[in-house]
Amino acid sequence: MSVGSVPAGYEVKDPGYPTPEENYLTNSRGLLTWVFTLDHKRIGVMYLVGVSLAFLIAGLLALGIRLHLFAPDGWLFNNEFFKWLAPDKAPNDIYNQVFTLHGAIMVFLFIIPSIPAALGNFLVPVMLGAKDVAFPRLNLSSFFLWVAGAVFFVMALLASGLDTGWTFYTPYSTTTDTSVILATSGAFILGFSSIFTGLNFIVTINTMRPPGMTWFRMPLFLWATYSTSIIQVLATPVLGITLLLLIAERTMHIGIFDPEYNGDPVTYQHFFWFYSHPAVYIMILPAFGVISELISVHSHKRIFGYRFIAYSSIAIALLGFLVWGHHMFTAGMGSMTTIIFSALTFTVSVPSAIKVFNWLATMYKGAITMTTPMCYAIAFIFLFTIGGLTGLHLGTLATDMHLHDTYFVVAHFHYVMVGGTLVAFLGAVFHWWPKMFGRMYNELGGQISAVIVFLGFNLTFLPQFVLGSRGMPRRYATYDPEFAGLHAMSTWGALLLGIGLLVALVVLLVSLVKGKKAPANPWGAATLEWACTSPPPFYNFERPPVVGDPYEFGDIQWDAASERYVKIEPKRETVPSEKPAESPAHAGE
Repeated sequence: MSVGSVPAGYEVKDPGYPTPEENYLTNSRGLLTWVFTLDHKRIGVMYLVGVSLAFLIAGLLALGIRLHLFAPDGWLFNNEFFKWLAPDKAPNDIYNQVFTLHGAIMVFLFIIPSIPAALGNFLVPVMLGAKDVAFPRLNLSSFFLWVAGAVFFVMALLASGLDTGWTFYTPYSTTTDTSVILATSGAFILGFSSIFTGLNFIVTINTMRPPGMTWFRMPLFLWATYSTSIIQVLATPVLGITLLLLIAERTMHIGIFDPEYNGDPVTYQHFFWFYSHPAVYIMILPAFGVISELISVHSHKRIFGYRFIAYSSIAIALLGFLVWGHHMFTAGMGSMTTIIFSALTFTVSVPSAIKVFNWLATMYKGAITMTTPMCYAIAFIFLFTIGGLTGLHLGTLATDMHLHDTYFVVAHFHYVMVGGTLVAFLGAVFHWWPKMFGRMYNELGGQISAVIVFLGFNLTFLPQFVLGSRGMPRRYATYDPEFAGLHAMSTWGALLLGIGLLVALVVLLVSLVKGKKAPANPWGAATLEWACTSPPPFYNFERPPVVGDPYEFGDIQWDAASERYVKIEPKRETVPSEKPAESPAHAGE
């Protein structure tokens, strides 16, 4: 990709579409036009608002956890305010409910739907050059189901709370007097939302690719979305059935998981993790797709090893179904079974490593511009690599026995899910924000947010690796004073991380009011969503887009005159029209 004015001997291939008077944001007005819209872009924006609110609630609960753990005997929930607010609950009970709801809301309401439902809904049809998803009404119903599931979680929060941990482990979940049925019903409903979204994307990608877009000319974000959708459709029903069995046992005492009624609690763990480990890839695979786009575009270089990255997404989706047992090494499985699961765990790390090496190779000798999305992408590679490498310790039988149920697991999980999914989500939002809302944000403010988030995250969770290796159990409301220094460091890091996220939110919201109007292609990308206006028209494109190589940047040029990226091609010599042949009637005149 060149930077500068259009060179001599070349001409602009696409002068750019004039901004339509109406786009998807202004096509119709009024609250009801949003609530009952079938436009995939508006549904994506509603998902974005919804998951952001869920993240805000879960994040505030996380800050509460860290503030409480600032002192060895507990600080926040011993406060007089909480004694007045919940006089019938001990501080430890409040703490148990806070960390449970933090985990449940963060996993089921934010991380799982964040990139697939919010950004996927907006981007998949535009990346395909299509007008909408295959089933627009199913798409809207999936959003309504997400809202219904969120309502159940809020009801659980306002009722008697929830203190089982986000995994709802039996037999405790069948005996506690907290709102297990409300929360599991919410998770069951959210499962249907996830299935509908996955089914819609599979059909859309299979049937609505335009002429010329073969499987190996699709953007890698679509490969990642397709792989994620396979997991959503195949794995989520297992969780739904498991939660229904849990509700049935809790209400009718029929003896499935509870040993008091001749049930087996380990069976619940097998069912739950058969879904929940593939669910880890529902959370992280879309992030992989995002990073592939960000690294390539902001390095202004063709993605290295396209087919390897595409195939590795499918491999992760399939291998992810075979490794659930590494969550249960201490549950009493046979030695041969644990050895097999350990070996499979190492196997599934190979496709993820392929992606990391290919991203680094893409950046090598690329014309890297340190935009806000690129800052988040580089942070992702660093944080996810730490999360992946520490996962090897937990996949190794000898070390997992020591580290299981300690803060090492907490740190590892957050490096993958927050350092991975959340950081990629933030990078994606900054990358596609100009396309979604037609406004550019303050670049310096975005870069500052990325740096603060990176520093705050590491200050929060690096000390937890040390805590876990020294034997600090997770989920404890109080702890031995020897761990106080590391816990205090982690708390200060959480506050810094919160500041970074707040800066990112302010930068984005201010851009809606004061941001400069965004060009159609502010980054010089080659995928089809950048071929329409910012924000897109109601039907996405003024005219059918021409399918090209999604990672060919050689014909993309910064045009200083129009202050935007354009596609250029060599000028063709004008050939004079040949004189028409004389008709026989005039011959010889």
